[in-house]
Amino acid sequence: MSKKAIIAGASGLIGSSLVKILLNDPQYSEVLALVRTPLELSNPKFNQIAINFHKLDDYAHLITGDVIFCTLGSTRKKTPDLTVYRKIDHDYPVKLAQIAVANSISQYHLISSIGANPDASNFYSKMKGETESDIKAAGLAGLVIYRPSLLTGNRKESRLAEGIMQGLSKVINPLLIGGLKKYRSIEAETVANAMAKLSHTEIKGIYIYESDDIQAL
Repeated sequence: MSKKAIIAGASGLIGSSLVKILLNDPQYSEVLALVRTPLELSNPKFNQIAINFHKLDDYAHLITGDVIFCTLGSTRKKTPDLTVYRKIDHDYPVKLAQIAVANSISQYHLISSIGANPDASNFYSKMKGETESDIKAAGLAGLVIYRPSLLTGNRKESRLAEGIMQGLSKVINPLLIGGLKKYRSIEAETVANAMAKLSHTEIKGIYIYESDDIQAL
């Protein structure tokens, strides 16, 4: 069966890996990217729509298919305005979930974060937890939530602090055992592969994968 995937966040670390994986996946006949700026990518299976995420409802009729992968996310450095930050990490993913329900899209895969908790005192963890809760409430047929730890991989932009942390993680990872394994850093490509793999299974209900679970997949 050929399927159509929709990706929001295709230019990011996980999203860009996921696009490549799905374009090489025979089970997918079309990969549709929802982008702010068109990507320089040519492939007969690849299509993209340049949209204004502030007005997602205007594009709802175009967001149709079998699976939505939401890898949207920003950073405090790129988005210091917390109101705008929340729109990207909370409002857009929630609206996409509502559109998925309205358009009978059977699966929704969300990149969240380790420590996501709506009751957290930390802004980031609280926001991610609220995003998860609001998407759960949307009524999706199948929802998979991924909570990766520190992501490693080749980013387009340089992030000094993350570069240092990636280096340290190589030393720290082997020391994190047992219940601490979920705090090990994880390759973005590993997360993308897990998302693609799980999208081939029948998903009914809500599933949450912590970072070590993702690694195991």
